[in-house]
Amino acid sequence: MSNLTTQQLAEILIGIARTQQAIIDAMENSKAGFKSTHFRPMLETASRIRSNRAETLADFPSRLLLQFLGRNGPELSQVVKDLETLLAQKSTSTGDGAAPAPAAAPAPDAASLDMTLLP
Repeated sequence: MSNLTTQQLAEILIGIARTQQAIIDAMENSKAGFKSTHFRPMLETASRIRSNRAETLADFPSRLLLQFLGRNGPELSQVVKDLETLLAQKSTSTGDGAAPAPAAAPAPDAASLDMTLLP
């Protein structure tokens, strides 16, 4: 089995995002307003774009699809650079082979309705 390069991985992710965009466009054509009222808010939640956290590899595909929802899709060169940055962060955080220490979660506010915070 051959090893994938960052360029090839970026091309695969862009191809998958284009396919997902086609499905979204088909839903939008069958039901006007689907994209803005149903799909985009859920995708923003999945991409954690509003969470004020550092971007991770898990969030990257959702963020890539969000870029396709805009006027201009992502450029392959920028996707490659972003992937290389994310992969470098991932490898440096586990440089000694040990698992990275989990980040301290903020103390949950009793009045908060955020269900993602751990008690």
